[in-house]
Amino acid sequence: MQLYFKKYGTEGKILIILHGLFGMSDNWHNIARKLSETNIVFTLDQRNHGQSPHSPVMNYSVMADDIWEFMKSENIVEAILIGHSMGGKTAMAFADKYPAKTEKLIVVDIAPKAYKPGHIIYFDAMKTIDFKATGRKEIENQLAKRIADKGEMLFLLKNLYRKESGEFGLKINLEAIEINYEEIIGEVNFSKPINSPTLFIKGQNSNYISENDKQIIKQNFTNVSFETIPNSGHWVHAENPEVFLKVVIEFLSQNFEES
Repeated sequence: MQLYFKKYGTEGKILIILHGLFGMSDNWHNIARKLSETNIVFTLDQRNHGQSPHSPVMNYSVMADDIWEFMKSENIVEAILIGHSMGGKTAMAFADKYPAKTEKLIVVDIAPKAYKPGHIIYFDAMKTIDFKATGRKEIENQLAKRIADKGEMLFLLKNLYRKESGEFGLKINLEAIEINYEEIIGEVNFSKPINSPTLFIKGQNSNYISENDKQIIKQNFTNVSFETIPNSGHWVHAENPEVFLKVVIEFLSQNFEES
């Protein structure tokens, strides 16, 4: 599958950024622009998201293959992967499947474990949207009845677009994502230890990575470190971008050749 992407920068290390569930490459625009000052940065729309193709098949093995297909199409031999949430799991799966292509790995606020289903409210809310609404505000009002957090509602609404017919539609393939939801929140299985230098970043106010998770992560990653970003929840890069960038840039600058 040929994924949609945006490219930032012209020289330096190659970074590939992968968004989370219901997200898209645009969510990482500001971070990518800053990192592109010293790197070549690609932000990708994963399958069934953003402007990338839709498919009924969605699991971390094929999503890792998508990344490799993208790299081949852009003549990229090796890259540093940054993945948030679902994107972090894709990045871990890629590092397991294509270790020689993974220079470094940055996993943002996700562990390789299975999670309890926490997105049902979003599926239900988006399935009630009246796509014949006269404007976005009308759809906002519809979702506001089901999603109390305005930030979460506006995040989901980034997937809304207007078709040539005048009706609204969703960029995401909601049906395929829901069918494969158990795969998405499921465990990432490793065939061997990951030797690529890896950084796990946790939001201080997020419960996605526990102390127990860190011990399990250390069993699967031979060269791993952890950082906690203060004053941030699950969307670390959006809630405290300055500290997030500082931590990422510091990790990118480290030389692990002797590790």
